[in-house]
Amino acid sequence: MGLAAMLAERRPAAPLRLPAWPVLLAGPALAFSAVLPLGLQYICALLAIIILGVPHGALDGEIARALLRPRLGLAWFPAFSLPYLSLFALVLLAWHIAPVSTLAAFLTASVWHFGTEDAPSGTHLEAVMGGGLPIAVPTLVHPAATTAVFATAAGTPLPHPPDWLWTASLAWLALAIVWSGHTVLCGRGRVLIVPYLLAGVFVVLPPLTAFAIYFVGVHAPAHTAALIRNPMRAPRVQDGRSAILLALPITALTLLIGAGLWPFYGGPVPERLLSLTIQGLAALTLPHMLLDAWLTQRERHPRSPSSPD
Repeated sequence: MGLAAMLAERRPAAPLRLPAWPVLLAGPALAFSAVLPLGLQYICALLAIIILGVPHGALDGEIARALLRPRLGLAWFPAFSLPYLSLFALVLLAWHIAPVSTLAAFLTASVWHFGTEDAPSGTHLEAVMGGGLPIAVPTLVHPAATTAVFATAAGTPLPHPPDWLWTASLAWLALAIVWSGHTVLCGRGRVLIVPYLLAGVFVVLPPLTAFAIYFVGVHAPAHTAALIRNPMRAPRVQDGRSAILLALPITALTLLIGAGLWPFYGGPVPERLLSLTIQGLAALTLPHMLLDAWLTQRERHPRSPSSPD
């Protein structure tokens, strides 16, 4: 029996269920936090992102473990973590050397990352529509508040949304209108339910609060569910409970790294936490995306059993 078949047999045939309590608790709590002073809004949203959102990326360690441990033994972790942390450090350095350019690169990468992970079976256009929503909608509806978040995250003054961001957001809106109409005419109107609900969240709530709800309620669960459904990537991640437990060690390591970086960021606590968190997310997103792209390419073009590794 092949490895894929053996792994597939280990997975229960019952419908996939992820723990609902993080979303059920975080959603209403974050929505309520929108009435708090801005600094407390920031802290509530960022703590939700860190505690409930970051662990999904920590599962990259499980992917690396499955790939590297059979070949390297206990050396698998240094072989995984050193390149990962090197890319992490390079992105953090880029934030300090060229903050606006790094912000633009991060937002561009985020559009594709969110779109392809949250709706992996959709078209490229659907990926751009879904991935661009958490950036374009707050930019268009709450330009001042969104600019304040980006300026704080980048550590550089931004009196208004950069021209490139405003232009891209308007282009996204035009495409979204056309795509929505085409989707309805094709009889696929149900596809629009989640995007329209999310758009409503971003219209009603402050940008960072809405993003936190999206990140912990849509993006992180979607990534985790996709990993559970793909036994070839992380065989030990079999359900929501195992995903949470297996993510804990690298999540703890990530928090320790963040604590070590804390003294290098200045300003009041809310702004300091915002800058560190967003820059850290950007720094983690690069190796996370590269690993996913490499795995996707590897799965689409598997080597024959006789081919050398």
